[in-house]
Amino acid sequence: MAHDHLHIKETEMQEQASTKTVSIALIGTLAGGVLLLNSYIAPLFYGKGSSVVEFSAMIGALLLSLPVILNALKSMLKGQMHMDELVALAIIAAFSIGNYREAGVISFFLLLSELMETRTALGARASIESLIKLTPKKTMLVSKDGSESEVEVENLNAGDVIRIRPGDNVAADGEVVSGFSSINEASVTGESLPVDKVPGMQVFAGTTNITGALDVRVTKIGKETALGKVQELILEAEQTKIPIMRIIDRYIQWYIPTILMVAAVALFFTREFDRSIAILVVSCPCALILATPTAMVAAISAAARLGILIKKVGDLEVAGKLTAIVFDKTGTLTTGKLFVTKIEPASGIEPADLLKTAASAERLSKHPAARAMLNLAKEANVNVVESSSFEEVPGKGVKAVVEGAEILIGRESFLKESGVDMSGITDPALHEEQGFSALYIARDAHCIGWIGMQDKTRSQARVAVEELQECGLKRITMLTGDRKEVANRVAAELGCTDYKAHCLPHDKLDVVKNIKQEGHIVAVVGDGINDAPALAEGDLGIAMGAAGSDVAINSASIALMNNDLKRLPFLVKLSRKTRTIINLNLLFGSLFIVIGVSMALAGYLSASWAAPLHFFGSLIVIFNSARLVRFGEHLEPHFVVQESECEHDHDHQHESCEV
Repeated sequence: MAHDHLHIKETEMQEQASTKTVSIALIGTLAGGVLLLNSYIAPLFYGKGSSVVEFSAMIGALLLSLPVILNALKSMLKGQMHMDELVALAIIAAFSIGNYREAGVISFFLLLSELMETRTALGARASIESLIKLTPKKTMLVSKDGSESEVEVENLNAGDVIRIRPGDNVAADGEVVSGFSSINEASVTGESLPVDKVPGMQVFAGTTNITGALDVRVTKIGKETALGKVQELILEAEQTKIPIMRIIDRYIQWYIPTILMVAAVALFFTREFDRSIAILVVSCPCALILATPTAMVAAISAAARLGILIKKVGDLEVAGKLTAIVFDKTGTLTTGKLFVTKIEPASGIEPADLLKTAASAERLSKHPAARAMLNLAKEANVNVVESSSFEEVPGKGVKAVVEGAEILIGRESFLKESGVDMSGITDPALHEEQGFSALYIARDAHCIGWIGMQDKTRSQARVAVEELQECGLKRITMLTGDRKEVANRVAAELGCTDYKAHCLPHDKLDVVKNIKQEGHIVAVVGDGINDAPALAEGDLGIAMGAAGSDVAINSASIALMNNDLKRLPFLVKLSRKTRTIINLNLLFGSLFIVIGVSMALAGYLSASWAAPLHFFGSLIVIFNSARLVRFGEHLEPHFVVQESECEHDHDHQHESCEV
C-alpha cells in the first residue's frame, strides 16, 4: 500500500511540475506577444524608424522564438525529426534578414498551438487523476469492540472493517458486513441510478454513499481497486500508438527534407526569403500530427463515460472492423439467476396451492431454485407455512413435511426413485424440450404438478443483438454449457445466427478459432472466468461486468464496467465514428499543407499570414476531434433507466400471469 501511495504522490508531483512548466511558457508567450503587439502600435507614437519599435520587436521575437529553437535543437541532438525544425529554420531565416516582427509572429502562433495541445493533454490527464481524488484520504476504522477511529486510507489493510456514513465516498473496495444503503457507482460502472447495497454485496472505492450507514470489510486497496485499475489502464492507453500513428512517424523522416528542398528551390528561383519562410511555416504538419491522438483521447473519454474501459487504443480500432461476435450465455446474455416462468398443476390442484406447497417445502433451502420459488410466492402474496423434517438430497432435491403431508421436490428421476406416481401430469420429456428446468412436486407419493424455471435473457439483449446486426456483423454466435433445448430457446429469443450447447472452456476456444479461420474478425464477450481462453483467442475480448473482477480485467481487451449489452453496438459505432473523424482530420491536414505550400510558392501567402493560418488549421482538427467527446451522450440516460424498468416489468408480468 505504501508503494501505491508513493506512486500516486510521484504522479501528482510530475503533474504539478508539468502544469507549472506550461504556466511559465504561457506567461513567456503572453509577454512576448505584448512586446510584439507593442512593435505594431509604437510607430503611431514614436515613428516608424524609432529604436523603441525595433527593440520591442526584437525582444518580443527572442522571447517567443527561443523555446522553439531550443526544442528543435534537443530533437536534433536526440536524432529525432519533429515539426519544430521547419519553424526554427524559418525563424532563424527571418532573424537573419532583420525581420523581427515576422519571426515573432511565426513563433507566437506556433507556441500558442503547442501550448493548446499540451494543455489539452494535461487536462485529459487531470481528469484521470481526479478519479483517484474520488477516494478519500481518511476513513473511519471500526475496531473489534465496535469503537471508531479515523485513519489514513493508505494505512488500511485487507480485512479491516471501515464505516461509510451517508455522503461519504467509499475508501476501498470491499464487502458490506452490515447496514443498508444506496450507492452512486457512476464513477466506476457508468450506472446513473444508485444501487441498493445489503450485507454480502460489493462496494467500490471512489463511489458515493447516499442514504444509510454501511460497515464494509476491505478486500482491495490502492491500485488493486476497480477505480485504480481504471486509472492505470487509461494512462496506458494514452501512451499507445495505433498503426496509423506509426505510419505518420515513419513518413515524417522524409517529409522534412522534402519541404526543405521545396523551400530551397523557391529561394533559388525567386530570391525572396519571405516566400521560403512562408513555405516552411505553412508546411509544419501540426494538423496531421494532431489528427489521430486528439480523436483517440476524445473517443476513450466518450467510452469511459459509459463504463467502457479500453486498454489499448488499437483495440478501439479493431472494434470497428468486427464481422462476428461470440457470446457466452450464462451471465452475459442471461442474468445468471433462475426465475419461475411456468407453473403447471395436476388436475384438481390450484396453481396457488402448488406454489404454496413447493415454497413451504423449500423454505430452508439455499438453492437458487428455492430462492426463485420463495420470491415468486412473496410477489404473488402466497402464504408460506412452516415445514418440518427438512432434508436436502444433494444433486436430487428436497424432502419436507408441510401441513402433515410428506412433500418431495426434484427432478423426475428423483421422484420415480422414491416411488411417486407421475401419471397425473403430462410427459416430462416435453417440458425439457420446451427449454424449462423442471422441478416436480409430490405430495404423499402423488405428483401434484411441476414448476418450470429459466435463466432469463437480459432485457436489452435482443435490442443489442439487432443493433449489432444493423452494424453489419454477419455472425452472432451463442455458446453455453447448458442443454441444447435451453440453448435453442435463448438463441431463438435473441435472434442469434447460431449456437453451440454443452460447451466446455476448450470447446469455446475451438469455436472461436474456427470462426477466425473462416475469415471473420471476432469479438468474444464473456464473464472473464471460464471464458478466459476464448477471450484471449478473439481478435477482441470483451469482459462483461468487470467491476471488481481481476480475471475479466486481465483476460479481456476491453472491459464493460456494468452488464449493459447496449454498450457493444455503441462501441462498434464509436470505433467507426472515430475512424471517420481521423480520416477527415488527415484529409484536411494534407489538403491544408498542399494548398498552403502552393499559395506560398505562387506568392499569395506571406510568412506573417502563414503563422496564424497554421494555428487556425490545428484548431480545426482539435475541434473536429472534440465532437467525439459527446458521441453517444443521448444514450446515457436511457441505458440504465430502461433496463431497470423493463427488467422489473418483464419479471413481474411474466411470473404473475403464469400464476
